[in-house]
Amino acid sequence: MRDQNEYLYFLRRAFDGMLAALEDLGDDLGNVRPPLPGANSVYAIAYHCVGVADYWIGHIIAGREVGRDRAAEFTATGRAHELRRKVDALFERLDTDLASVTPTAPPRNTPPAEFEGPDRPLSVQGVQLHVLEELAQHHGHIQITRDLLMRGARS
Repeated sequence: MRDQNEYLYFLRRAFDGMLAALEDLGDDLGNVRPPLPGANSVYAIAYHCVGVADYWIGHIIAGREVGRDRAAEFTATGRAHELRRKVDALFERLDTDLASVTPTAPPRNTPPAEFEGPDRPLSVQGVQLHVLEELAQHHGHIQITRDLLMRGARS
């Protein structure tokens, strides 16, 4: 389906940008939280985005069971190449999840209120837009975090 491929193209661009920033930092600095209240490491933000896409598309849209520990996503640490493999595997699942959905249909599941999603019922397309919104926002967070950490490393 053309629309699915186009949608996944933009999700992939966001993930590729996040992974590039993580690789720019290297595994050590990529796991460092900048010295700001509530800040997260680049790795943790990117890892969280894998959880976001997998849960909202896989579980909410497609009805696939997804084991997610949202709180643990923000403390996750690891290596860039391992996260790249997780992202590649994610895209294989997302391609399957979206293969037979209708954009105007309701999703198979309703997200819990504590997941801080939109405050109204969404169609499949609405959930897809929400995922893109989250990934774009977090891609920006990662770029700013990378810049802060790189500046601090040069000081």
